[in-house]
Parts: sequence; structure tokens; C-alpha cells
Amino acid sequence: MDTIKFNKTPQVRMVAHRGVSGLETENTCAAFVAAGNRSYFGVETDVHVSADGAFVIFHDDNTRRVGLEEHVIEETDSAVLRGMTLADLDGGEKTRSDLRVPLLREYVRICRKYEKTCVLELKNRMDPVAIAGIMDQIRQEGWLENVIFISFSHENMVELRALVPDARLQFLTMDPADEKLLERLKPWRLDLDIHYPALTREGLALMHENGVEVNCWTVDDPADAQRLAEWGVDYITSNILE
Repeated sequence: MDTIKFNKTPQVRMVAHRGVSGLETENTCAAFVAAGNRSYFGVETDVHVSADGAFVIFHDDNTRRVGLEEHVIEETDSAVLRGMTLADLDGGEKTRSDLRVPLLREYVRICRKYEKTCVLELKNRMDPVAIAGIMDQIRQEGWLENVIFISFSHENMVELRALVPDARLQFLTMDPADEKLLERLKPWRLDLDIHYPALTREGLALMHENGVEVNCWTVDDPADAQRLAEWGVDYITSNILE
């Protein structure tokens, strides 16, 4: 099994959603390395703060969906989370020792090794101290200029803009791309990361007229990706398309 190729237009930058999560368990080092070994521009993932203040890579608020044990991420120490085995996409009773909850540093180091842009989602509303800690940790890895930060929390975006004035920021939304949304973007120089069914050709044109780049998530049908590419979107985030 491999990624699915489509005839993307030159301007489109492909982003691997939670790593190549169509091939490997999402948000694991295995999924990130799979993206690193392919033509992706960026590797998307999600960061939480664990109970002991560590920055851990996981999507959901709890481990129920992909873990073999159940824990609430932000109420559990990182050692417990990292000691847990995650389910393999192949299923069955066998487990793989490499399918673990990564730390932020591990994700950043893989992206740096393979020269991929980090597309990092800050989950939930984060304390400003935690946001600053994430910035400092990535800066220590020497990769801060190669990160696009994304979040559904507008407050997170505003805090990020204050901390790192030149950061690339994309506001996540499922709302239509219209003038109302534009009012939430322009004052803070935010780009857009939109659930692709909510995007129209006219909405894309409006964003581009106002200097806003547009990322579409999560596009796994080649026909949808081809249409969006022909419209002129800037990024396509996918589990399996390359």
C-alpha cells in the first residue's frame, strides 16, 4: 500500500495529516517518518499539555479511539501516556513497539531531519505560559522559522502573534470563507485552514484578494483535491493523497 497520487498544480503544497495517517497510526513517529520519506511539503500534528506539563503529540482529548488503554490526555502524566502502546492500522493482536505517543521534540526533530515544514495544531485553549513554552522548545531545536501554527482557538492565534510577530499562523474553521471570517483574520495577519466542504471558489478568491493563504483539510478524494488545486488553493492537507 502507498499514498494516492493526483495531478496537483504547481502552487499547491501538500501536507501530511497527522503524518501519513492513511498508512501508519496517526501522530506517531512512524507516520512522521513516512511523510519525511515522501514529497510532502509539510507534516501536520497536534500538541497537548499533559498533567505534568510535557508537550505531547496526540489528537483527541482522550486515548479511547487509538489507544489500547484509556486516559484523558491533559489529566495524565507524560510517562503514562508514553508507556502506552497505540493500535496498529493493520489490526490484529500483534502490537508494535514504535507506536507510542511522541513528545513535541521528537516530532520537530523528525521534521528537521527530513527538511519538512511543521504544521502544528495547538489543541484546545492553552495557557499563555504553555504557548510560550512550546515556542521556546521549538526555538531550542532550531526549527521555529519552519513551523506553521494552526488552531481552532482564536485566542491561541492572538497569543502566538504577540509572542512571535513573524510566525506563520492559520486559523482553523469549519465556517464559510466570507467577509465575517475575514474580519477575524486580517487584524492579526492570520491565514486560513478550512474544512474543504465549506470553501467555495468565490470564498477562495475573497481570501486571496485580501492576501490570505488558504489550506484545506482533510481532502482524501483525488477528485476533490484536483478541483481545489484548479481553483488555486495554497495547501491541501490529506491523510493519503500525495
